[in-house]
Amino acid sequence: MLKEFRTFIARGNVIDLAVGVVIGAAFGKVVDSLVKDMVMPLIGLVLKRVDFTTLFIDLSGNHYATLAEAQKASAPTINYGQFINTLLQFVIVAFAVFLLIRQYNRMRETNALKPANEKVCPFCRMNIPLEATRCAHCTSVLPEGAAAP
Repeated sequence: MLKEFRTFIARGNVIDLAVGVVIGAAFGKVVDSLVKDMVMPLIGLVLKRVDFTTLFIDLSGNHYATLAEAQKASAPTINYGQFINTLLQFVIVAFAVFLLIRQYNRMRETNALKPANEKVCPFCRMNIPLEATRCAHCTSVLPEGAAAP
């Protein structure tokens, strides 16, 4: 059983996954800092210095000047400002990831990321081996010299 586990761990995709998780966590911290420390203050400035994290509804019936006071008194609150803040952060992060993937796809389309031993199928635009006479993706018969190397 230990030998099987060692074999499983040594497989390339498990290590690739581990590297992906570590890089993803580090990238997440960078994006989180970018959003919290740079973008959100600018949004607050544009919206006349509104700090969304301080917006709340007090459910206890008492009046608290700040969210910190209400939390210190253990008053039940609806922290809709923090929700708005989190929602804005999500939209910004999603947009940043969209831009990253968009650029990656553009690079793929211009064949900048295509390996040298592959060509593009003229029918489905997928990468296939240079020696292929039929596309493995769309099964089209490839005309001689029609696919761009």
